[in-house]
Amino acid sequence: MRAIRRFTVRTVLPTELAALGELVHNLRWSWHPETTDLFAEVDPAVWERVGHDPVALLGAVAPARLRELATDRRFLRRLADAADDLREYMTAPRWYQTLPDAAGAIAYFSPEYGIAAALPQYSGGLGILAGDHLKAASDLGVPILAVGLLYRHGYFTQSLSPEGWQLEHYPSLDPGGLPLSLLKDEEGTAVHIRISLPNHRALHAQVWVAQVGRVPLLLLDSDVSDNDTAARDVTDRLYGGGTDHRLMQELLLGVGGVRAIRAYCQITGHAEPEVFHTNEGHAGFLGLERIRELTEARLSFDEAIEAVRAGTVFTTHTPVPAGIDRFPADMIERQFGGDNAWPTVPVERILELGAEREPGRFNMAIMGMRLAQRVNGVSELHGEVSRGMFQELWPGFDLQEVPIGSITNGVHAPTWVGREIMELAGRELPELIEKGQGWEGVQKIPDRDIWAIRGRLRARLVEAARVRLRRSWRDRGASDAELTWVDDALDPDVLTIGFARRVPSYKRLTLMLRDPVRLRELLLSPDKPVQILIAGKAHPADEGGKKLIQQIVRFADSEDVRHRIVFLPDYDMALGQLLVQGCDVWLNNPLRPLEASGTSGMKSALNGGLNLSIRDGWWDEWYDGTNGWAIPTADGVADADRRDELEAAALYDLIEHEVSDRFYDRAPDGLPRRWLEMVRHTLTSLGPKVLAGRMLRDYVVGLYLPAAASARALSVDSYAPAKAFAAWRVRVAKAWPGVRVEHVEASGVGDTPEVGAALDLRATIALGELEAQDLLVQAAYGKVGPHDELLNPRHLAMTLEGTTDDGKAHYVGKVPLDSTGAFGYTVRAVPSHPLMAAPAELGLLALPEEPAGMTNGTLR
Repeated sequence: MRAIRRFTVRTVLPTELAALGELVHNLRWSWHPETTDLFAEVDPAVWERVGHDPVALLGAVAPARLRELATDRRFLRRLADAADDLREYMTAPRWYQTLPDAAGAIAYFSPEYGIAAALPQYSGGLGILAGDHLKAASDLGVPILAVGLLYRHGYFTQSLSPEGWQLEHYPSLDPGGLPLSLLKDEEGTAVHIRISLPNHRALHAQVWVAQVGRVPLLLLDSDVSDNDTAARDVTDRLYGGGTDHRLMQELLLGVGGVRAIRAYCQITGHAEPEVFHTNEGHAGFLGLERIRELTEARLSFDEAIEAVRAGTVFTTHTPVPAGIDRFPADMIERQFGGDNAWPTVPVERILELGAEREPGRFNMAIMGMRLAQRVNGVSELHGEVSRGMFQELWPGFDLQEVPIGSITNGVHAPTWVGREIMELAGRELPELIEKGQGWEGVQKIPDRDIWAIRGRLRARLVEAARVRLRRSWRDRGASDAELTWVDDALDPDVLTIGFARRVPSYKRLTLMLRDPVRLRELLLSPDKPVQILIAGKAHPADEGGKKLIQQIVRFADSEDVRHRIVFLPDYDMALGQLLVQGCDVWLNNPLRPLEASGTSGMKSALNGGLNLSIRDGWWDEWYDGTNGWAIPTADGVADADRRDELEAAALYDLIEHEVSDRFYDRAPDGLPRRWLEMVRHTLTSLGPKVLAGRMLRDYVVGLYLPAAASARALSVDSYAPAKAFAAWRVRVAKAWPGVRVEHVEASGVGDTPEVGAALDLRATIALGELEAQDLLVQAAYGKVGPHDELLNPRHLAMTLEGTTDDGKAHYVGKVPLDSTGAFGYTVRAVPSHPLMAAPAELGLLALPEEPAGMTNGTLR
C-alpha cells in the first residue's frame, strides 16, 4: 500500500541543543565547513547515511544520542562557538555597509536556485548561478531579498535503462523535511498569496522561507487546499507541463513574488526593495504587478512605467531566440482582460510590452527589457550577441549602442573549491581568504603541495565515481558478479578530463565521439592515457538530448574502454563539486557563440584545473593563451557536419599533443613542472576574475546603485519627476517625426586631410514642436567600411550655437582626425533628458536624409 500523503516529523531538540536547529535552518552551512564538521560529530554514521543533509540528520539521529550530546561539555562549547559565529556573520557590517547611499534592499527573482543538494530546486546553470549570487550577496552584506518557486518534485532525478536511455523520476519533496520555515503572520496563520485567474478562478500559494546566510529566499508553493487540482499542480515540478502550466508558474513567480515580498516586509519589518532584478524573462510579470500597485495609487500607466523602469534590472541568460519564453498573445489577453482585467492596467498596453516582430506572440524577454532601464548579458561575448538579438527594439542605432551591457558571471568559491585547497590558501595566503587579495602569492606555494592536493582530489573523485558507477549498473540490471571490473575503473594517476552540463544539442556532448577510433587511442594510450568522466541531464521533453546521452553511454559501455570513460547519472550539485575539484581538465565544446557564459570551467580553474574550451562565453574574454587551451573554431563553415568534424579533429590534436604531453612530462622528482606552471598561471590570472564576489560588486556598482538612485529620483514628491518624465516622453515621441537633420557642412581641413587636423562641423536641425533642450545632437565619426558604413563610430556632442524663429537650431562641433585611412562622419539627433540612462533608450533617432558636405575621405 502507498501513503496518500507524506510529511516529516521533526525532532524536538533538548534545550541545550536549541542552537543546533538555528544552524541547520540557515543554509550558510552549505559553504561553511566548520558547521558541517559539527553536524558530522552529532552522529558520524547517520551523517554519512543521510548524504550530509543536516535536516535529515536531525530526523534520523536517535533521541538517546541527542540526550548524550546535551551533557557533552566539549560538544556544547563547539556548538556555542558555531552559533556565535553565525550570529556575528548575520549582523556585523560587511563590504556593502561601507558604501554611501546604498540601496535599502534589492529584490532578486529567479525560477530556480541551486543552494545545496539538500534543497533540489534547480536544473542547471541558471539555478546554480542564482544560488551563487545569493551566497556572494550574503558574504558581502548586499541586502538581497530573493524570490522563487518551491517545486514539490524538484526537477527530476536521472537513471539509465539497460539500453542507456535516460529515465526520469520525480520524488516527492516534503517542505517539512527541507531547511525551510513557513511564513506566518502575527497571529501564527500561514500567509497566502492570491492571484485572480480567468473564469472566476484563483491561484493561491503559501510562502516558505529559506535563510541563505543573510539573504531570505521566499519560495511560493501552490500545493494548498484553497486551490483546485490544476492550481495545486502549478508548482509540481521545475520546467514541466505545457504552455498553460508555464504561464501559471510565471504569473506566480512574477505577480505572486511581488505580493509575497510585500507580505514578508510587512510581517518582518524588512526594508522594502528599491531595486528589482529580473533574472531572465521567467519573472517578467513582476513589472506588471508593480505597475498595478502604482496605478492604483493614482499614477497613470505611462507614469507608472517610468517609475518601474527606473528601479528595474533585467539580466538575459540565453544567446538564442529559442531559449526565450513566448506565449500566444490571446493567452495573455485572456489572463489580463475580460472578467479578469486589472481596472488600471489596460490589457492592450500589456500586449504592447511583449509585442515582437512576429504578430500574435508575447515575448517575455522583450517585455522584461521594455520594463527595465538597465539590461545586461552574462559575458562580454553574450552582451554582443544579445545586442544583435534585440537590436530591432532600438531601430536605427548601431549594434554597440543598443543599451544591453554585460556583467560576466562568477562562482562562489567556498561552495565549489575543495576544502584542502581552501585550507592551504588559508595557511599560505591569508589575505586571499580574508580579503580576496594576494593572488600573486600562489607562485610561492611549493609544487609538491599543489600536486599532492591535486592527487587527493583526483583520488576522491575516482573513489566516488566507482560507487556511482556500480550503483548505476545495478539500476540497469547488472548483477554484482558482472561488476568486478568496476573496482579497477578509472585510475587516480591518469589524466582526468571532465565534461558535465545540461544536454541541449548546442553543447555537443558527443563531439568527442566524432572519431571513435581516435578517441580509443587517446583513452588507451600506453604512455599517456586519458580518462573522461561525463555527466548531464537532458530535458524530459528533449528526445534529441536523450539520444546524445544514449550514444555516450553505449560507447562507455564498451568493454575495452569502460575503465577509461564513464557516464555518471543524476548530475547534481554534489556530483558537480566532486567533478570540478577532481578533474585535471575541464572540457567545453559548444557551438560558438551559443554558450552565454558557462561557469563550471571557472569552478575547475579555482581548484587548479585547466580549461580546454571553445572560445565561447566567459572563456572568450579571459583566455590569454597560457591559462588553458582554446579549441579552434570553424566559424565560417556553413555545413554543421563539416564544422563538427574540423573542431573534433582540433580537440583530439590538442589532447594528444599538448594536454597529455604536458601532464605526463615529469621532472626527476616525479612532478609535472610545466603543468604546474600552467596551474599557477591559471589561478593568478583567473582567480580574481571568476569569483562571485567580483560579479556581485559589478552588479552593485554598475547596476544596483544606479537603479536605486534613479528610482529615488523619480519617486520624490509623490512621484512628481516620474509624472514629468512620462509626459516628456509622450510629448517627444509624438513630435519626433518633425525632427530632421536638415543640413551639415564641414570645413577646416582643405583638400588633403592629415592626421592631427580637426574637422569643423556645422549642422542645422529642424526641431518641429520640440525645444533644443529636448535633443542631444552628436557627430558620429570614425573609420568607414566599403559601403561607407561607420565602423565602431565615436560620438561627439555638438554645441548649440543658437535657434531661429522658424524652429531651426544650429550646432557646431570639432571632430579630431586622429587616425589614418578611410574616414567618415555623420550628424544625428537623439532625445535627451537627465533621467535617461542611454541615448538609445527611447529608440528614437534622426539622421540626414542625404549625405551632406564631405561624408568620407582618406586621412594621410
